[in-house]
Parts: sequence; structure tokens; C-alpha cells
Amino acid sequence: MARGKSINLFLMDGDANGMIKCTLANWIGIAYKIPRTSLDKCKSRTDLKQTGVYFLFGVSDTTGKPVVYVGQAGNRKNGEGILNRLLEHKRNPKEDYWTEAVVFTTSNNSFGPTEISYLENRFCNLAVVAKRYEVKNGNDPSLGNITEEKESELEDFIEYAELIMGTLGHKVFIPYTSSAVTAVPAPDTGAVLDNDEPEMYLSRAIKKSSITVKATGRQTSEGFVVLKGSIISPDDDNTIPPGVKKLRQASQTDSDHVLQEDVLLGSPSSAAMFVIGKSSNGWTAWKTSDGKTLHDLENA
Repeated sequence: MARGKSINLFLMDGDANGMIKCTLANWIGIAYKIPRTSLDKCKSRTDLKQTGVYFLFGVSDTTGKPVVYVGQAGNRKNGEGILNRLLEHKRNPKEDYWTEAVVFTTSNNSFGPTEISYLENRFCNLAVVAKRYEVKNGNDPSLGNITEEKESELEDFIEYAELIMGTLGHKVFIPYTSSAVTAVPAPDTGAVLDNDEPEMYLSRAIKKSSITVKATGRQTSEGFVVLKGSIISPDDDNTIPPGVKKLRQASQTDSDHVLQEDVLLGSPSSAAMFVIGKSSNGWTAWKTSDGKTLHDLENA
């Protein structure tokens, strides 16, 4: 059974939408969530002049999907570290996509070039595998060479950083379903996360398209995920909500209408309509391998 965690959140300007400082007991790390418009207010903070790793979050103008850039900031001759790097991004007219930054540093400024390179690489690859955000890094950051002792220490730091990042509102490291986590295990660990929710199946003949849709999905704490590899209908009608129709249009499928990515929807019914292309009751449409509907499971 997972243990509870106590996280300290300090609203630096008294506003939940403003700057937030985040710490954990017995952890050397410090995290900051900083709106782009508030960077100038941070110039007096000495810990933001240190080395560290940062994330720039925004929304793509092209796809409407959330985007993230993962970067590192080392010590410079002028003594400026993370904050100076963020201000450089802010001044770059080609980087107007981001609206807030999340920063990770330490209370004792203990990160050197090797540590921040390792963290940048791991964070970037975790974000790529999770597939929730478009990762804007053009190149895969260098992993660097570290000892096994330092690797263990940094993996502990990453574990806490993942927890804090989700608490700050960005599930950038969390796949829609836990099965995807195994694609980027921590080096030498191969850790696997369990998912207690059963896989659900939906199969239905679509007369208009002359195909049979066959989808696999799973209920999660956020809604219902239609899994990669599902066959969805190429056609839809006006009985489905505009949001579902928009997701269908944006989803990636091959020539055989096979879904190329996991897709998260808000409810089982929305997920069923996403697959079928018309109105459907997901609580009866989705079934386990032994024929039990979601309605049956809810009332068991």
C-alpha cells in the first residue's frame, strides 16, 4: 500500500494562479511554479540563480495540445542561473508559446553539470513516453556519465519531482494508462506499475462503413482511455458531442482506422461515441472479457 506524502505549497503572492514554491520534508529539492508574466518578480530570489532543470508549459497554436520544453541551466560567469535562462526564453520572439515555467533546484545548490544533464535527459524521455504533451526539444539531451551511487540519488530526486509536478497541475510524466510506463524504466530497475482497473472491450458492426469496430479501453481516475491499437469508425454523425467529434478529427489512425495513440475521454459514454461515431451508452457498450458491462461492475 502506497504511503501518504505531505507537500508544502507556499503561495508567494497570495494567489493560487500566481507563483508557488513547493518543498517536501527530508528532500533537498525546491520547486517553483512561475507564470511567464511574473518572472521579473523573482529577481531577488537567490535560489533561482542556482543550477537546475526547468520546464516551459504552453499550448500549441497548431494542434491545441499542451506542449512542454525541458531545459537545464548551469552556473554562469555573471552568477545568474535558472532565472536568467528563463528570461532569455521570454525575450526570444520565437518562443511565445509558453505561459508558465516549473523549476527544480536544490536547497544547497548541489547540482553540477553532470547532475543537471542526467535530470534533463530523464525528464525529457519520461515526458515523451507519457505522450500527454508535445515535447518541443529538438534533440535528445545527453545523459552524461555518472556513478551508480549518484544515479540512485538522482532517481530518488526524480521520484519526488514527478509527485510535485502532478501536484502543481502538470501530469507530464503520467501516461494515460500505467502500461506505458515500462517503455522508459529507470536505468537498471525495469520498474513496472500495476493498474487494478480491468481492460474493457467494445465491438460493433458499422453498416455505413461496412467495418466492425473493435476497441480496448480502461477506466482511470481521469475518465476513460481508448487504447492504441483500437479500430474506430471512420464516419460519425451529429448525435455525438462537438468535443468528441473534434477528438476524432484530431486522432491519429492508419489506413485501416487503427488508433495510433491512447486517447483520454471524460466518460465511458464519450469513449464509446469516439469509437462508434454515433450516440452510445458506454456503461453498457463496454464489456469485460467475460461479458460484464461497466454498469454490472459498478453495481456488483
